[in-house]
Amino acid sequence: MNIRKAEERDFDAVKEITQETIAEVYPKYYPEGAVVFFANHHSDENIKRDIEAGNVYLLVTEDGALAGTVTVSENEIDRLFVMPSYQHKGYGRALMDFAEEEILRTHEVICIDASLPAKKIYLLRGYKETGYNIIDTGYGDYLCFDKMEKRA
Repeated sequence: MNIRKAEERDFDAVKEITQETIAEVYPKYYPEGAVVFFANHHSDENIKRDIEAGNVYLLVTEDGALAGTVTVSENEIDRLFVMPSYQHKGYGRALMDFAEEEILRTHEVICIDASLPAKKIYLLRGYKETGYNIIDTGYGDYLCFDKMEKRA
């Protein structure tokens, strides 16, 4: 397995990993309006902006498949997704380890917005809740999530 910086040519792969994971996993935890909100939040423009800024990484499996992605912006971990068919194989853990190491090179605190499917994982990794947010998705549903931090 290898984690490398995403390039402009990787846009379609990052988008596919992100959108397929949202479409397949998030409806199990969130109402439809929140799922649509997540999909829109991770828009083409936002993904392209983050790739151009050099903040997006891809996980490449031993057989060359692009299985996951993570975005690291300053001291925040954003857009961490693993394709559903590659989940529960340690790839998410590898992306988290990588992102944390990247952040801790220059910061003492790692911040993350915890989705419901991932909150337990972050708690087990030593993250602490620092805030709770509710967003009106504009689709008749609300999106609830925790702000979490981990200190070096």
